[in-house]
Amino acid sequence: MKLSTLMVINAILAAIFGVTFIIAPGQAFPLYGFDPNPQLNLMGQLWGGFAVGFAVLTWSARNVTESEARRAIVLALFVAPAIGFIVALIAQLGGVVNAFGWSTVAIYLLLAIGFGYFQFTKPTT
Repeated sequence: MKLSTLMVINAILAAIFGVTFIIAPGQAFPLYGFDPNPQLNLMGQLWGGFAVGFAVLTWSARNVTESEARRAIVLALFVAPAIGFIVALIAQLGGVVNAFGWSTVAIYLLLAIGFGYFQFTKPTT
């Protein structure tokens, strides 16, 4: 897989989740077993804003050539899902989220592996 393809996948996922949580957090949270309330909806909308920002970043950077800036972007795109994976896995194993939460664990894991590969393993050519 090429880095540009991974960035497009990330942009699409981030846009879908981000817009969903901005527009309809009260409908999205119950999928994970959460009872929505105004405070949780606010946090979902704030998170959605960051997700849309990541979508714009990854879409805009998808064709950036090798540079210090691209390495910084890829590092950030590795760190965010790596932390998300750890937090989501702990929540899942702790029973905080219903079975649908495993999809979040999987998405974060796959993105962390993908961006980690491009950050730490794949030679630059």
